[in-house]
Amino acid sequence: MSDCIFCKIIAGEIPSEVLFEDEDSFAFKEINPVAPHHFLVVPRKHIATVNDLGDEDRELAGHLLQVAAEVCRKLGVAESGYRIVSNVNKDAGQEVFHIHLHVLAGRKLGWPPG
Repeated sequence: MSDCIFCKIIAGEIPSEVLFEDEDSFAFKEINPVAPHHFLVVPRKHIATVNDLGDEDRELAGHLLQVAAEVCRKLGVAESGYRIVSNVNKDAGQEVFHIHLHVLAGRKLGWPPG
């Protein structure tokens, strides 16, 4: 999608600090972090919201979770803990309509998140 900021980041049109990439996914540091470690995991395939995942995307959805865990292991925060958040639609706070996982770690995280 030509106007999607995440598609532009994946394509290298907008610089990012890449933490992981493969043929299906891309992980990069959040530009406005709310934790010492805050990164996003996105599929290369443009899918607007979690509501738009189809049966053909089941493996991809699971893969995004595996990527999050792998990056956390590389960062050394997997054992201490991390949070994965996916906002779906405007009332939940989704601002970029390309599904993405926010992964936060590196400090104690409160509950409920707010």
